[in-house]
Amino acid sequence: IVVLSVTEGEDKPLKYPLMFRVCDVALLNKIDLLPYLDYDKEAAVQNILNINPQMSIFEISAKTEEGFDAWIQWLNQKLHR
Repeated sequence: IVVLSVTEGEDKPLKYPLMFRVCDVALLNKIDLLPYLDYDKEAAVQNILNINPQMSIFEISAKTEEGFDAWIQWLNQKLHR
């Protein structure tokens, strides 16, 4: 699992491709801040998928807990295989 905070920039996957190549999941965190940032979420997702087309991506906010249901559901599925 790799965590990408929206405050770090959408180019992080391009700067650190190995992290995104070897992980199964990317958590796009701090999405509650998107209205206040100049951040291209679509570019970030595309950068991730260009490196690892199979990667699951979850948009979450640790502050508001938005997106956690889908993330926890994914984890539960992996644990109960």
